[in-house]
Amino acid sequence: MELAVCLTQCEAMIRKGSSSFYHAFSHLPNPKREAVYVIYAFCRMIDDAVDEPDRSPYTIDEIERAFTDLDQAEGHFIWPSLRWLLQTFPVTKAPFFKQMEGQRRDLVQTHYESMEQLEEYCYLVAGTVGQMLLPVLHDAPDQHIVEAGIWLGKAMQIVNIVRDVGEDQGRGRRYLPLDLLDRHGYSEQDFLNGTLDERFRSLIQELDELARSWFALGMKGIETYPPQSMLAVELAANFYAAILDEVKAFDYQVFTQRAVVSNLRKLKLYGAIKAKYAVLLDTSEDAVVSL
Repeated sequence: MELAVCLTQCEAMIRKGSSSFYHAFSHLPNPKREAVYVIYAFCRMIDDAVDEPDRSPYTIDEIERAFTDLDQAEGHFIWPSLRWLLQTFPVTKAPFFKQMEGQRRDLVQTHYESMEQLEEYCYLVAGTVGQMLLPVLHDAPDQHIVEAGIWLGKAMQIVNIVRDVGEDQGRGRRYLPLDLLDRHGYSEQDFLNGTLDERFRSLIQELDELARSWFALGMKGIETYPPQSMLAVELAANFYAAILDEVKAFDYQVFTQRAVVSNLRKLKLYGAIKAKYAVLLDTSEDAVVSL
């Protein structure tokens, strides 16, 4: 399969799977843009192997074996795409293996006892994405920049957990830690019943505040990114933080509906953030984001 075809299929995966990520990163210049699409596509495959095994072309074990022996992997567009990624950018395999470890955790741990456990999970499944992306988005990321990228990924995972409470409940999972529930006088039975009251609102508000504090940590050093990467990272962070605003707007009803940021809201965020970086961006080369 030709590389161009493989990369196009990776783009199709991110376009279908995450409107927020697609519109945040689609204006990047190539090959950075294509690299982000490859990373997303592979992470999506890892996630689907656990959450949607009937629809996944591979099991998590098959993915791990193929990735370990990547030079020999064939039969899917992701393998030549990954070979290209690793040859083009100083991306290492380590964070991908860590993410597989995190996704495997969903097979054995469906309920969380403490915020410490949850933070470790957030690192494995999302902080690692920051580590994958930084060699693509930043010309010379130091340890402080790497740590910021990890915080940003973890913040996004907290948003995912808040947004997907009902969906995860339906799968028999409770990512809301027991110590968080206890702190707000909210029981496991309340969770199973989908009880929406002031206790539940207050615990979601605590997660909201935590995510926003991690977003702030994730934006440290943003001024050291190349301008177009700077714009992409801030867009992604703001698109995700806006999900929390939607949760609040619907009175924290996350048991029966999934918060979605409208295209109009994304356009407004894009306009505001692009204006912020107007002096740095070369407008003749800055592609228009079409929502």
